[in-house]
Amino acid sequence: MTQTSNILNGVDRDALNATLDAVRQRPEIAQVTFTLGTGWEGGCRQVATTGEVRQAGAPVEARTARYTLESDEPAILLGSDTAASPGEYVVQALAGCYAVTYAANAAARGVELSSLRLDMEVDFDLRGFLGLDKSVRPGAQEIRVTVHAESPNTSRDGLEELTEAVQQRSPIRDTLANAVRVSTVLAQP
Repeated sequence: MTQTSNILNGVDRDALNATLDAVRQRPEIAQVTFTLGTGWEGGCRQVATTGEVRQAGAPVEARTARYTLESDEPAILLGSDTAASPGEYVVQALAGCYAVTYAANAAARGVELSSLRLDMEVDFDLRGFLGLDKSVRPGAQEIRVTVHAESPNTSRDGLEELTEAVQQRSPIRDTLANAVRVSTVLAQP
């Protein structure tokens, strides 16, 4: 991977430092909200479209792109297997966040990543979802991540330290590993 002086791991280090300085000066801009709208397609299928991104409560005008995400379940879980399952999206969200967190934290430390691959696994016990055993939670039982990272300028110990920092700073890992308030309301017709 070719690196230029201010780009490392695909991260513009000048922009990263400018972002750090901006947040230090105006902490309110650290508050970011992502939005998503969904529609049920019958059975286990749903289609979602990303919405606006808000920073400090105001829409980010530069973010005009919208993306479509579809989900379904495998046939063994009553779906038609036409898209990734919500469980797969959970580990994809973690993998995506880990990739960003690795790239940015490595760039901040001057660590060049020559490769990064994540093997993800998530376990569910369907007895909780099906209401068959109240002692079994319906959510994931465990998520396992195996990191394959290489660097031409950092030792294994340096990569271990980077991996620890990623675990401490990944917003999606924190969301999955710690309780988060989820508010659900039925909208008025």
